[in-house]
Amino acid sequence: MVREAMLYEKKDDGRVVCRLCAHGCAIAPGKRGICAVRENREGVLYTLNYGRVVAENGDPIEKKPFFHFQPGSRSYSIAAVGCNFQCRFCQNHEISQMPRETGQVVGRPTDPSAVVNRALASGSRSVAYTYTEPTIFFEFAYDTAKLARERGLRNVFVTNGYMSGEALDRIEPFLDGANVDLKAFTDVFYRKYCGARLDPVLETLKRMKARKIWVEVTTLMIPSLNDDPGELSRMAEFIRTLGPETPWHISRFHPQYRMRDLPPTDVRKLHEAARIGKAAGLEHVYTGNIPGDDWENTFCAHCGELLIRRTGFHVRESRLENSACPRCGTPLAGLLD
Repeated sequence: MVREAMLYEKKDDGRVVCRLCAHGCAIAPGKRGICAVRENREGVLYTLNYGRVVAENGDPIEKKPFFHFQPGSRSYSIAAVGCNFQCRFCQNHEISQMPRETGQVVGRPTDPSAVVNRALASGSRSVAYTYTEPTIFFEFAYDTAKLARERGLRNVFVTNGYMSGEALDRIEPFLDGANVDLKAFTDVFYRKYCGARLDPVLETLKRMKARKIWVEVTTLMIPSLNDDPGELSRMAEFIRTLGPETPWHISRFHPQYRMRDLPPTDVRKLHEAARIGKAAGLEHVYTGNIPGDDWENTFCAHCGELLIRRTGFHVRESRLENSACPRCGTPLAGLLD
């Protein structure tokens, strides 16, 4: 469905300036923004993917990944086509890059109430806006999140963190958690491999923490591109400034899309990165895409007791007592109920 967009400014010459993300696209009549799903029609900006859900599933919340947000629960996950990044290594490129590469905006027509009803029927405790980039289907995410909150569900974004401060201000009353992709810690990487910049992502992370949104950070570790120990150390130190309780997920890369010439990440490198995170003072560091790895588990930040044992996306055992360590009583950070 086509609907007038939120967060834009009209110009006298017929152009519109989109204020949804850090690109701040100035869009001429008849043209679309970088995301390829927001179009200027005679001086009015329209979102082209409102209510067009291209992916929808009840997932384990751990798949997002969230390890400190309602552990062991299910999160009803939705997406629309499009993205404001152009990551060469995107695992969902078939839907994230479709509008840019084909001009098509597809998806099954639906409405917020239908999504919330299906989420409740599935036994999910939250709605996740994920798979692509929730910022680019912001209007539908906003309407759905507002209704979901009214019906007793929580809302989480899995995001590249490129949303504007205005967009965060608008969604913040209904947003409980966010997993933000911190793809690297150099602007060169962001420009070359994502078509974006680093600083707006760092600003979003700081804004989210200031607004008491529960934040977890994910980094896909790509051999030779963002795995330098010095860079990883600087990244971990930045995450530490958000709060030592902030979980950092370091995931294994597999060749795909336009980056098929690099090998999968060496597991030893992932473990080295995890140790760098711990050395920087992060209390909860995890590896991803290595099912059965010990770094998938959650341990007490105070005494080291095993609190949650996982395999892949599944919680196998939770030893929490009243959301705290059974040995020393230290509360586990997160939004657990």
